Order: sequence, then C-alpha cells, then structure tokens
Amino acid sequence: MGIFDFLFKNKRKMIEEFMSKDAIVLDVRTNAEYSIGAIPNSKNIPLQTLNNHIANIKKLNKPVITCCASGMRSGTAANILNRNGIEAINGGGWQRLSQIL
Repeated sequence: MGIFDFLFKNKRKMIEEFMSKDAIVLDVRTNAEYSIGAIPNSKNIPLQTLNNHIANIKKLNKPVITCCASGMRSGTAANILNRNGIEAINGGGWQRLSQIL
C-alpha cells in the first residue's frame, strides 16, 4: 500500500464518520461552478463569502465536510471553520467526494 492509498483510506474513514454524525457537505466553489454540477443536497457558499456565514453555519450544530474543484479551497474553508469552533474536514474535490458519499 502506497502513501496515497493510506491517506485516501484514512480520509474515506473520516468522511464516513462525519456522515454518520449527519454532516453538512459545503461546496465552496463559485456559484457558476456549482451550477454546472454538484453533490446532491450540498450547500454552496463560495469561499470568498464564507466568513459572512459562520454564525449561520454554527447554528446548524452539525459537522461540515468541505469540497471544491480540487481540494485547495475546501482545505482553506475547513481551516476557517475549525478556527471558528466548527468541526470540519476537507473532503477534497467534489467529484471524488461524490464517489465516497
């Protein structure tokens, strides 16, 4: 097993654990990107506006799995959410994440 297999299996396990806690899938791509294709029932809040939605996300009282096109923006989003007391993980690219969900 290579390092990438190890890391991906650990990520899959974390995503499954979050989903068992009724996690929200938060897509942080732009509205235009999201409209082309997205994970069903995911919420779209572009990364550029995420800070404006922290209070509303906290009110949901659920863990969050972030996603984007490649995993870069969603990593930033997960860090922002964690710094604000919201349990969040980076789910990576939305297309790959959709294969896990």
